[in-house]
Amino acid sequence: MATNANSDLGLESATDLAAMIREGAISSRELLDHYLWRIEQLNDDVNAVITFDLERAHEAAAAADERTAAGGDLGSLHGLPISVKDAIATEGIRSTGGAEELTDHVPDADAPVVSAVRDAGAIVFGKSNLPKWSGDIQAFNTIFGTTNNPWDLTRVPGGSSGGASAAVSAGLTAFEIGTDIGGSVRLPAHFAGVCGHKPSFGLIPQLGYLSHTSGGTTDADVNVFGPLARSVGDLETLVDVMAAPRPDHAHAWRLDLPAPRHESIGDFRVAAWLDDPTCPVASDVGALLEAAAAAAEQAGAKVDRTARPGVDLGEVWEVGMPLISAATTPSRTDDEFAQQIAVADDATLSKQRGMRAQATVLRHRDWLLLAERREAHRRRWASFFGDYDVLLCPAAASAAFPHVHEGGLYTRNIEIDGSERPYADLIAWTSFIGYVHLPSTVVPIGLTPSGLPVGIQVVAPFMEDRTALRFAGHLESLLGGYQVPPMAQLGG
Repeated sequence: MATNANSDLGLESATDLAAMIREGAISSRELLDHYLWRIEQLNDDVNAVITFDLERAHEAAAAADERTAAGGDLGSLHGLPISVKDAIATEGIRSTGGAEELTDHVPDADAPVVSAVRDAGAIVFGKSNLPKWSGDIQAFNTIFGTTNNPWDLTRVPGGSSGGASAAVSAGLTAFEIGTDIGGSVRLPAHFAGVCGHKPSFGLIPQLGYLSHTSGGTTDADVNVFGPLARSVGDLETLVDVMAAPRPDHAHAWRLDLPAPRHESIGDFRVAAWLDDPTCPVASDVGALLEAAAAAAEQAGAKVDRTARPGVDLGEVWEVGMPLISAATTPSRTDDEFAQQIAVADDATLSKQRGMRAQATVLRHRDWLLLAERREAHRRRWASFFGDYDVLLCPAAASAAFPHVHEGGLYTRNIEIDGSERPYADLIAWTSFIGYVHLPSTVVPIGLTPSGLPVGIQVVAPFMEDRTALRFAGHLESLLGGYQVPPMAQLGG
């Protein structure tokens, strides 16, 4: 077992760790032992990694070291030990979706995205925590308990990929794979201070997504799979590995993502939509967002703070949230669905609660009409990106908030700058980007005065993921990117 002689090795980027393995500076077995040592030191407090497959992981690491010694071509993720969100099917490893209904569920096949990273050399040693059916901005469930933010254990690491973000932030894994329908990669990246990429819808196969008891065989509307890591360079590598047609489409379809629109930051045309009265941003978060836009401008980017895509943020409540809510209805039990039918026309419900109930019982005709409105919005976004290369906008209205388990997504409230706000406001900015299928990279841009990380969304045109990633890389260079949480600095 690794000792603390090299205690911060696991905090390196996945790209650097893979290079060290290829060059023989470390072995895959040493790195796996190192992560398990860090988990021994930190996981009791963080509770990020909740299921392990150690015997097979050790065997795979030994086999990886043999391939390293033999020479020849090695995958871009060769020998990297990783954990995977518990909402994603992994062959031979318990995969629950955070739901008691799947407590003992062990898939007999990997989700395609897991197969892709394994084929590139990664070694899955465990699963990371999440809320039941990936349905919250936190990560807690009745099977595995609550995951805490490494920056402040009294606060959330985000959700639904909260175990994933906490594991990456605390250096418990080389990288992670999450899911995102309303912000479940981007919010955890923002709250835990790591990098995350929500790909264009359809870019990465999402089969194997355990969002309800019979889930995994179809593509959920709006939902995507995406990576979380400690550097934007890692995200670029992971998108290259993960992006592919669905296996049942691969005999006919080929994927060829466009190159970034520009290489130099000075060539980028940037729209900065950093706040909005529909969902105001906390003052400490807003200051960092403005500093990020100013840094890009000072570095030569052409920044326009008034440009808008012709779609109001408030329309997320009229189109985006209903589409997302409708897409998640299979996770409802028959009794829960009946309850939503009973209250769908209750005029006394809050705007958010009423929307959720009505979307849950949406008629197919109404869904089709919503989908038409979405397509109209997508055309406006496409026109907007004729004049601008990327949009900068908030990931969330606040930094990480204290744990709150009472109530639900559309019944809780949260305090932001002294005002009580609907809890669902926290997913407004991410849902606004997600329901129109756009790619978005979240990169850390600094810490609030109270020491909590803040990320920013870098949004690009549909299927121009490389443009979002490239500009996010520029922000990372300007502002420092990922920082190590104090509790994760085991070297002293």
